[in-house]
Amino acid sequence: MTGLTMEDLAVGDVAETTYTVTTETIREFVRASGDDNPIHSDPAFAAGTRFGRVIAPGMLTGSYVSSVIGTRLPGPGTIYLSQDFRFLRPVYIGDRVTARVEAVERLADRRRLRLRTTCHNQDGDLLLEGEAWVLPPPARIEYAEPRFSPFETSTLTLAPVTLAVQVMSWWMTSGIALATQALQLSPYPIRAAAPRADPDPIRP
Repeated sequence: MTGLTMEDLAVGDVAETTYTVTTETIREFVRASGDDNPIHSDPAFAAGTRFGRVIAPGMLTGSYVSSVIGTRLPGPGTIYLSQDFRFLRPVYIGDRVTARVEAVERLADRRRLRLRTTCHNQDGDLLLEGEAWVLPPPARIEYAEPRFSPFETSTLTLAPVTLAVQVMSWWMTSGIALATQALQLSPYPIRAAAPRADPDPIRP
């Protein structure tokens, strides 16, 4: 896995990865995020909504974009600066979601990269679109992947919450100096969220 610098990147560069949404995918994301909206976890409740069945959390779909940015374009060592999303269609259990990232603008003097971020389902329907600004690593990074990479979907299927956790871990390891400096400069205190008591919010 390679972390690309501004010098390695050009407008038009593209990376994408495909994931399958499963019940366990949603279960683990709800556990990690605390998004216990019953439309994501309770089939009886979801049946009475406009969707008629359980849908995946929107930010679960967004996390697929995050994984492409953190592992492929620009890759390990990348620092997220901003991200916006428009959620256009629901994602259901069994959907195959392809997250795609495209470089659309380079600000070489500021070492900033603007990315177009999208997700499509197996039918080609646009599920999500948005834009991200990122800070590529200052030096090229060659990261030795684990023997079984969670991003090779043809080899191993891993729940997206695990993907997101590993992505953030790699970003923190590669870019810890920049992240620490940014926190030291922040005028606002950081408060830890209180832990949730519910150990398993998914309902039968």
